[in-house]
Amino acid sequence: MNILSHPDVLLVHIGYLLMYVGLFFLAKWTKGLMVSYQLDAQLTEYDNKAVAISYSGFILGITAIFAGAVAEGPAAATPSSGSLTEEFLSVAGYSLLGLALLHLSRLVNSRLILSRFSVEKELIHDQNPGTGIVEAASYLSSGLIIAGAIYGEGGGLLSALVFYSIGQVCLIAFGWLYQRLSPYDVHAEIEKDNTAAGVGFAGGLISIGIIIMKAVSGTFKSWAEDLAEVGVDVLIIFIYLIGVRLVFDRLVLRNSNLQNEIVRDQNLGAGILEMVVSVSFSAVLFFLL
Repeated sequence: MNILSHPDVLLVHIGYLLMYVGLFFLAKWTKGLMVSYQLDAQLTEYDNKAVAISYSGFILGITAIFAGAVAEGPAAATPSSGSLTEEFLSVAGYSLLGLALLHLSRLVNSRLILSRFSVEKELIHDQNPGTGIVEAASYLSSGLIIAGAIYGEGGGLLSALVFYSIGQVCLIAFGWLYQRLSPYDVHAEIEKDNTAAGVGFAGGLISIGIIIMKAVSGTFKSWAEDLAEVGVDVLIIFIYLIGVRLVFDRLVLRNSNLQNEIVRDQNLGAGILEMVVSVSFSAVLFFLL
């Protein structure tokens, strides 16, 4: 539909765009409050690439949340003024809730996914890009999970919080399982500024976030039915994780192995390939679930 020929719909789109701009600046301000360093100084004065990468993931996470909140909005129709006001308030409310949950996710993930070193030390003192990309992936993954939890019809605040919590637990469990399945110590390699290890791990987090988003989104039917469906999807997720690692190590790196490429050679290309393979498989599974 050409929105230029429908002035009322155009106004709705402009309203959503202005709301996103407001959320964008609010998110940046609150992030500055949540960290111990000066964000603007790290991005400009110190040219800190690790912080820039992490902040980029934060922006993507916020964008995913806003998209999830607005997806059910009246963007393709001409609603009445009353319903439009309610819809704008709903989108604003869920966007603010999503922002708060994203900040909570950062605190939880830094303690439970990257638990063996100080994330802020690696970002600020070491300017470690591997840590930056893992935190960026953590932001994006959590943003996708939050978007899935708030997207859909028939639910409400309680269902959004419950499905967010389930998704976040799955993301943390994935981080632990990834470490156990890896032929090398993921945390140790990231702490040693091994960007390849960080990129590979980041790809896994993003890919799992994509699938969890699909698992926790959709029309709310009943607690029993929805939780059963999420349980099946979660089982598929962890089977998927094992399968992708085997495919990558056996088929993509046929003439070498992942441990040598990541640990010995710190091969950034191998890390990027692992990320792309993980996200590609997730994209296919997203449409199959």
